[in-house]
Amino acid sequence: MAAATEQFVALPVAVLTVSDTRNEETDTSGRYLVEALQQAGHTLADKQIVRDDIYQIRAVLSRWIADDAVKAVLVTGGTGFSGRDSTPEAVLPLFDKGIDGFGEIFRAYSLQEIGSSTIQSRALAGLANNTVVFCMPGSTGACKTAWVNIIREQLDSAHRPCNFVGVLHTRSKLAQ
Repeated sequence: MAAATEQFVALPVAVLTVSDTRNEETDTSGRYLVEALQQAGHTLADKQIVRDDIYQIRAVLSRWIADDAVKAVLVTGGTGFSGRDSTPEAVLPLFDKGIDGFGEIFRAYSLQEIGSSTIQSRALAGLANNTVVFCMPGSTGACKTAWVNIIREQLDSAHRPCNFVGVLHTRSKLAQ
């Protein structure tokens, strides 16, 4: 993990909504994440909605992970236990390193909000090709919990004692 810097670094961030039922009008979780990342000073690199299908999720995510113009990806949806929930199965094989603490801390915060139902969340995160990927449940409340309590600080180069921004810029430095 990278040490904090004094200067804020705006990151290009992509947002992926995984849902069989949502569209641009009804995607309140994706819309919240876009607004939150932009309010924090980051830029929207891309936003898409895909069906809860392992291969559609992997196709979009793989493209973003390979793209130097995307430094972080926020995925909402498909992390539960219903028959179609397949985000963890789609995403895990793409990670170079898992960020185990994200799911653990997310569920700790979520416990305060929804009680023991948080045990059914399979929120996860990891690094892939120096791109950080955060996967959270599809509810807007869960996205707010993840953004406000964890993700916002970890995408802020000034957050101390460490954050992921320096790691994400490694790829850019190597390409120069």
